Amino acid sequence: MIEILQSLILGIVQGLTEFLPVSSSGHLEITKFLLGDESLAEESLAMTVALHVATALSTVVVFRRDIKALFLNFSFSSTKGSMPYFLKIGLTIIPAALVGILFEEQLAQLFDGRLLLVGFMLLITAGMLFLADAIKVNTREVTYGHSILIGIAQAFALLPGISRSGSTICAALILNIKRGEAARFSFLIVIPLILGKGLLDTVEMIKGDYVLMESGWSLAVGFTAAFITGVLACKWMIALVKSANLKWFGLYCLLIGSSLIAYNIF
Repeated sequence: MIEILQSLILGIVQGLTEFLPVSSSGHLEITKFLLGDESLAEESLAMTVALHVATALSTVVVFRRDIKALFLNFSFSSTKGSMPYFLKIGLTIIPAALVGILFEEQLAQLFDGRLLLVGFMLLITAGMLFLADAIKVNTREVTYGHSILIGIAQAFALLPGISRSGSTICAALILNIKRGEAARFSFLIVIPLILGKGLLDTVEMIKGDYVLMESGWSLAVGFTAAFITGVLACKWMIALVKSANLKWFGLYCLLIGSSLIAYNIF
């Protein structure tokens, strides 16, 4: 029963924080600390895969019409087809993929209960949200150059406490990309990234001698919780970006980040 409850909590945390600009990695570190279980996000590779796939599928559900339109209109034409949009999505993946591959071991060491680091990174996330929220006029469409810059912002989100959705949406808004398109593009680019990570983790789990730490019920509970909360959070975030209400999440990150710093220093 405790195992299922932990899976439920992890699923809710992952589903909400993957799309809300408050850092899913940072909140999973906080969750591990509060539950007193250091194995939650590290040793349980099966749960990690389940949560990632669930959040990717929730994005597909929310943007199913956009995704369908992209594939139905697929063409290499720069004026009529969707190939350029796929290329833009592909460009955003490159920076994070390179950083993840080149600095895999160094990044892994940061996810070891380092709540002080999480606290400082949450303050940076708060600053980004305040800055982006102050920009009221956004009129541009996403270009190839924008895609690379948004991809670089996404690479910084590999640090625990830096929000992926927050960094990409804020980068898009700072580049004066339309608010609705900023949210749409930010959530579409996460689909191949999460599915790719899930595939790599699955291969690692098959090749390695991993023991499934959760029962089928625990995995199902975590997956379902992440999927449902992911759908709700994704829709909520789209509305918040359009209405320029990111400052409230900035205040939240400022409060949590300051609390973590104070706890670890004093």
